[in-house]
Amino acid sequence: MPVDVVAEATATATNVPSQKTFLGHPRGLSTLFMTEMWERFSFYGMRALLVLYLVAPASQGGMHLNAATGAAIYSVYNAMVYLLALPGGWISDRFWGARKTVMIGGIVIMIGHFLLAVPASVSFFVGLSFIALGSGLLKANISTMVGHLYPDKNDPRRDGGFTIFYMGINLGAFAAPLVIGTVGQKVDWHLGFALAGVGMALGLMVYIFGGRHLSPTSSVVTSPLPAAERAPLVRKGLFWLALAVAFYGVVALTGHFSMQWVIWSLTLVGLVIPIVVFARIKRDKDLSGDERNKLSGYIWFFVAAAIFWMIYDQSGSTLNLFAQNNTASKLFGFDFPSSWFQSLNPLYIMALAPVVAWLWVWLHRRDKNPSTAVKFGIGLVLIGVSFGVMMLAMAAASGGVLVTPLWLALVYLIQTVGELTLSPVGLSVTTKLAPKKYASQMMGIWFLAVTAGDCVAAVLQQLMGDAFLSTASFAIQGAAAALAGVGIWMYRRKVRALMGDVH
Repeated sequence: MPVDVVAEATATATNVPSQKTFLGHPRGLSTLFMTEMWERFSFYGMRALLVLYLVAPASQGGMHLNAATGAAIYSVYNAMVYLLALPGGWISDRFWGARKTVMIGGIVIMIGHFLLAVPASVSFFVGLSFIALGSGLLKANISTMVGHLYPDKNDPRRDGGFTIFYMGINLGAFAAPLVIGTVGQKVDWHLGFALAGVGMALGLMVYIFGGRHLSPTSSVVTSPLPAAERAPLVRKGLFWLALAVAFYGVVALTGHFSMQWVIWSLTLVGLVIPIVVFARIKRDKDLSGDERNKLSGYIWFFVAAAIFWMIYDQSGSTLNLFAQNNTASKLFGFDFPSSWFQSLNPLYIMALAPVVAWLWVWLHRRDKNPSTAVKFGIGLVLIGVSFGVMMLAMAAASGGVLVTPLWLALVYLIQTVGELTLSPVGLSVTTKLAPKKYASQMMGIWFLAVTAGDCVAAVLQQLMGDAFLSTASFAIQGAAAALAGVGIWMYRRKVRALMGDVH
């Protein structure tokens, strides 16, 4: 960061970070750890209930949508959360700074959860929009604030700090379905959604009262938008908003409006934007030939990641419905709500992430560490295999049989191992292959792979209807992912050549 920016941050800061430490790290890490833990508690708790509430019969307090529509709404919602991370980072850089942006994002998320608690369809979908928008603002910036706590990028505590922060994410994600899922399914859906709002409120309280421990750099607007550019930007935004309102107004007045209009519109946006972003960067004349080659290599990883997330993110929709409708909710004599299956992934991650990290280091010391392309290929094959297992589980559930929970326990285990071979590696290769001009934007572009994958899932769910929850659907998607993994392995040398000096 430029010296003048740091100086400005120091001069304008209203307080000085405490010298106390948190597990040997800057005290501000505890603030961000707890804030993110409670935010993830609210996010994953609501997510565990979302599709179940959408498809539940009206007699049980649900919205009584068909399974395909409920799953598609879930997929599009998840896609928008990651899509909005891109403008979330831009707003921080140009308008508010990371600290203020995270605060506003948390408030918007909290309002969204409490809107879900109101038993009305309009407030429910407005609430989902608020949560997606707030998550985009918060998600894009809170990790950056962790980095601000370590001004020296060579600080040996830096990687450990991010590891502790990552554990906070998974602790919140693990606890959420156990608490919010139980309340939502066993007591009242809307009380569960309200409890998610309480979780975000607790996160905001931690953030406010622990704010004095945060780095002053987090309050800096790194690239403020000149006043002369703001008015045209506002006019352009209002124009597109008015156009959207007018379009949907005409559709509604002519009696053609339905949920599919919203689902398909947002799905197309989620698919088009990544294409537009990459096309714009590829045409940038400021990029060197080496940077263009690296970007071409990165597109391989981006597409592979999109295929991976297309299947992986169905854990909260397709697999959640399978858990509800086709899986016994009893194991070793213990009854539990179907939403508890959503706690398996974060549990597996906390248990296996250190093991996988150690494995890469152990292989590297023996000069046997797989290349990035091979690791992506492994991840895709594993996610494909997980849906192969789901194909078998679906076949076992034919005729209304409730299968053992061990099927889903195995599926989530395979998916988690696949995630650990692809997701952290993807974050790393994103920073390595990013053109210098777009270094700060590339992490948001990586999140667009999730958006694209979820949008493809929404398309499949809408086109296939209720058949998306079938042995054929699991077989086709699993085979496609596994073949993509084999494909990237076969072309690994071509990809490696495009990566240049990046290993």
